[in-house]
Order: sequence, then C-alpha cells, then structure tokens
Amino acid sequence: MEDAQIGWIAAIIIGGLAGWIASSIMSTGTGIFANIILGIVGAAIANFLLGVLGVNFAGWIGYLIAGVIGACVLIFAYRLIKR
Repeated sequence: MEDAQIGWIAAIIIGGLAGWIASSIMSTGTGIFANIILGIVGAAIANFLLGVLGVNFAGWIGYLIAGVIGACVLIFAYRLIKR
C-alpha cells in the first residue's frame, strides 16, 4: 500500500469499491464489509503476484485495478475450494 502512495482510509474506500466491482463481475451476494476485505486483500495479493511478473500498478487507479483482479481471483479460488 505504501508503494501506491495512498492512506489507510483511501485503501478502505478503494478496497470497498474494488470488492463491489469484483462481486458484481463474479455474481456474488456479499455485503459491504466482505467487499472491503475482498478488495483490500485482493489488491495486496494481486500487487504481489503481478510484481513477481514484473507488472506494477501505481496510484489510486492502479490500486483499484489490482483490487478488482485480486478480488476476482479470491472469489474464484473460494468457489473452487467450496466444491
């Protein structure tokens, strides 16, 4: 998060937005708190995985994109484990 130069409050807001977008894409019925968690954790995971591949996002938009990607991956992984 420090790399993206955003604060904790902005991370929560962006994480919630990213989680909401991902839950809309993946057709889940999660609530606002789950969306925030999905977005923040998803952004952290996506930033790490994409960083390994040499792709880096910067700023608020980059954090949002990484959050959506990561949250979609988390939802997909959860569905695989749930089966």
